[in-house]
Amino acid sequence: MSDQHHTLLIVGGGAAGVSVANNMRRQNPSIAIGLIEPAEKHYYQPGFTIIGGGAYTLKQATRNEKDLIHPSVIWIKEYAETFQPDENSVTLRSGNKVTYDFLVVCPGLQLDWGKISGLKETLGKNNVCSNYSVDHVEYTWTTIQAMQSGTALFTQPPMPIKCAGAPQKIMYLAADRFRKRGILDKFNIEFCNAGPAMFGIPFFAKALSKVVANYGIKTNFSSNLIAVDGEAKTATFEVTDSDGKKTTVSKSFDMIHVTPPQSAPDFIKQSPLANAAGWVDVHEKTLQHNKYPNIFGLGDATSTPNAKTAAAVRKQVPILVDNILNLMNAKPVEEKYDGYGSCPLTTSLNTVMLAEFAYGGKVTPSFPLLDPRENRFIWWIGKTIGFPWLYWSLMIKGYRIDIPHLESYAKKFMKED
Repeated sequence: MSDQHHTLLIVGGGAAGVSVANNMRRQNPSIAIGLIEPAEKHYYQPGFTIIGGGAYTLKQATRNEKDLIHPSVIWIKEYAETFQPDENSVTLRSGNKVTYDFLVVCPGLQLDWGKISGLKETLGKNNVCSNYSVDHVEYTWTTIQAMQSGTALFTQPPMPIKCAGAPQKIMYLAADRFRKRGILDKFNIEFCNAGPAMFGIPFFAKALSKVVANYGIKTNFSSNLIAVDGEAKTATFEVTDSDGKKTTVSKSFDMIHVTPPQSAPDFIKQSPLANAAGWVDVHEKTLQHNKYPNIFGLGDATSTPNAKTAAAVRKQVPILVDNILNLMNAKPVEEKYDGYGSCPLTTSLNTVMLAEFAYGGKVTPSFPLLDPRENRFIWWIGKTIGFPWLYWSLMIKGYRIDIPHLESYAKKFMKED
């Protein structure tokens, strides 16, 4: 592909990249937009939990990338390799350069499978599962169906990860499957979390502790998975005590669901766009790069301290698009993103706790009068039908759906807490 120039160039064609391209196209039909994305398939990742739990299929969660991108957007089916922000250019893996007036960076996270010794070799067999792998998400369900008794471990690595609730959501779905088959009492289910609590926001952590107790699940905090031996069915954890002393503990398992450690992609970490921790360095409220004013970032690869979820992307897209249009029209950017994220926690095969929150751990529900801690059937319908429809039919197509989320809606319930 010859060198080319775009008014707006987007790196990454996941939830964030496609939504930005299509949203910008709706706002301004004439802007030349280029999208760099090597993958031909696009996945609805929030569906992976319920695929692993047997309530959804991978086919339902998959679309062809080409069918999602507006025909007037130039799809550059390649990998971005390096950034030259002073020259307003991106070099592709092929060696070709693409130049831009404005750049949006949203390549998502990389899954660091290799950081857990032995995991790559055994994933997808020996009852070693992970909903985070497109290739192995269906194996989680295969494994849960075959289990009759034994020890089932569910692990969570250090933050940040995409969808902080996902490591425990699949645990509740598995436990509910066992309960419905009348064999829950034959299982020893353990949650092994590298973090210090059930959830980052105490209001929800307290409610989730009740869910855990209801299933008889044992929790292990400050327990980080470092190795898996699939054939020997053993998992090794580094456990940190209250004084910061580390010891290694080995646990045997009959089934283990592993959430891999995650980080910004290596090509981002090594780029001039990254902060010291390797994330795309953007202003947390405007999403504009802190050093290069014509560069923006959104989604999972940025430095913004919000939950890395599709719901966060949905709120970020219109703010970012409007700020780029503001710059094009010589207007100032606006500080509008408040850190909103949402985590529909599947607590059983027909209930979900809809956790919504913003920067600083503020609880910001979208629905007044409803206690956010309640496990509700209506949110299960949302998780399995409503939210996927919202994603494919509205958000990805570039429509704006703004449901106000207000801290005041939660005040009454916070007092009761």
